[in-house]
Amino acid sequence: MEPLSQRKQHLLDAQQNAVALFREVETRGLIVPHKSEKVLNDEVYELAFEMFGIRKYWHKRIVRAGKNTLLPYRENPPDLIIQPEDILFFDFGPVFEDWEADFGRTYVLGNDPQRIKLRNDIESAWNDGKRYYEEHKGTLTGAEYYRYIASLAGNYGWDFGNIHCGHLIGNFPHEHIQGDEIHNYLHPENDVKLSSLDMHGNPRDWILEIHFINKERTFGGFFEQLLSV
Repeated sequence: MEPLSQRKQHLLDAQQNAVALFREVETRGLIVPHKSEKVLNDEVYELAFEMFGIRKYWHKRIVRAGKNTLLPYRENPPDLIIQPEDILFFDFGPVFEDWEADFGRTYVLGNDPQRIKLRNDIESAWNDGKRYYEEHKGTLTGAEYYRYIASLAGNYGWDFGNIHCGHLIGNFPHEHIQGDEIHNYLHPENDVKLSSLDMHGNPRDWILEIHFINKERTFGGFFEQLLSV
């Protein structure tokens, strides 16, 4: 296996810090019923400062429970209280030493089999997407990849919950450096190859997001991490 470039190593290190953060969230038992999304969000924010000394995030911090898990990033729903038999997800974009992470995970409270299945399926689908990317990344466009990822939802018995399935990631602030155009997203209208270089002639790195929702539109789940490293 070839050694990672310095850029990719920085991105991987940032993600590993995010993994450690949410492992500590679990260890400390922060995800409990009768707590609001906002309170949990603030607790994770303070924990990240305690562990890594960070206050910088490249996008809004998201904790969504219950019916709010149906909604993609762009929405800003009212704060909900986590219930004893609930599902919730995090979407956090911490910045570690000017390198961005983007990390999403879903948690289930209680023993509902459909919520547990969804939590497991989104991770399995992410792994399916990773394999497909590795097999086709030399020629794959954003639109082709989106169509494949969206089709996975039906394969697992769910619907896909967003208008794209990922985006660029990099040195903070990548949105200012690269822009917010469709070709910087894994979007159904992006006909640019994912392997194309950026406007400065540098390789591009991608985040893959899996957002599945149930057909009855009562809950969803989200799994997100580095695709191209």
